[in-house]
Amino acid sequence: MVQRSEIAAVYLAGVVQGVALVTFPAASAVFTGAGEYGLSSTEYGGMFVPQAITAISASLLGAGLARRLGAKRIYLLGLVANLLAMSLLIVSSLVMRQHALAYGLLLAATASLGVGFGFTVPTLNTFAAAFFPQRVDRAVLGLNALLGLGTALAPLFVALFVGLGIWWGLPVLVTALIVGLLLFSRRLPLSEGAPALAEGGQEARNGLPARFWLFAAFALVYGICETINANWATVYMTRELGASATMASLALTVFWGSVTVGRMIIAAIEKYLSPQRTCQLLPWLVAGALAGTALLPKGDPLLGIAIFALAGLGCSALLPLAISFGQQQLPTIASSVAGGLIAFYQIGYGIAAFGVGPLQTRAGLDLNVIYGTTTLVALSMAVLAVFVVRSPQRLPTGP
Repeated sequence: MVQRSEIAAVYLAGVVQGVALVTFPAASAVFTGAGEYGLSSTEYGGMFVPQAITAISASLLGAGLARRLGAKRIYLLGLVANLLAMSLLIVSSLVMRQHALAYGLLLAATASLGVGFGFTVPTLNTFAAAFFPQRVDRAVLGLNALLGLGTALAPLFVALFVGLGIWWGLPVLVTALIVGLLLFSRRLPLSEGAPALAEGGQEARNGLPARFWLFAAFALVYGICETINANWATVYMTRELGASATMASLALTVFWGSVTVGRMIIAAIEKYLSPQRTCQLLPWLVAGALAGTALLPKGDPLLGIAIFALAGLGCSALLPLAISFGQQQLPTIASSVAGGLIAFYQIGYGIAAFGVGPLQTRAGLDLNVIYGTTTLVALSMAVLAVFVVRSPQRLPTGP
């Protein structure tokens, strides 16, 4: 019998993980500001490479480690890694004038954040599915809606603390939240997720089904589309549209807020618009938003905020639906689906997070050109979505 405290811990962890995940891109103006860290576009993008590498590794290793150590321990290890990331970020703020040392600490911090994300998010998704086995789609969407809420709150907190002249207040706040969550979670059994994580262990070791790679490709291209908006929105707003730091933070908040609201709306209207149809429609919204961003006139930040809201709505349910479809369509490797898709999502994240910097500095491309080119990636995601929702084994259905 699942305890309410277990459900509360898992869903609260989604919010805290969301805030932690966006702490770094939300503070992009601080990292690239001449009076702060003074990072170049390439250095800023490179800051996320360790995060992508460690997140991929942790996601792939998580299911196997959970079978040996237990899902609860993997979840707690993820929280500890997030705690270390915030601690390193706080320390880096004390030495930001020493460029090499500060940048090294930032790289270590994002590497720790990747471990935390890679361990925590797949485990939380598996817990949510195990807690509500008859409502998997809605349970996973609900969890990711709260994760999205955390990502939307991070830019607001950054704007608040920057206005107070203490931008480092955000990692201090996240540190306190993680410590509280650790103390709350360590006393809970969190046992109901164990059977789901153990399922298919032997079958998974026999190899991945060919269909898994279809889901992997979908997660990868989704990661590119999400990250081009999430990590570069504030930079785009300030450099291309001439927006203030506050307006840039608002754009990122609106993006993640739309992600959250979109997940809530889609879960609520599931009886009227099937998850399969939703998964096929949303990539077209993403493509339209990317094309609109590429065509935005300079000096119109309000229109930019509206476009990022559309992009967030398009991104909202795609990854959660892919995870729930994969867990239902690939039952022999259900324990590994969430971690595997998160890993490929992080590959896409790494490509977009780091790749944009060299494209600007070495290839001389403007951000609007890069956004326009990414439209093609979104269109490929629309094609993949057609095949993702059509299971030759078992068509996933709503609750």
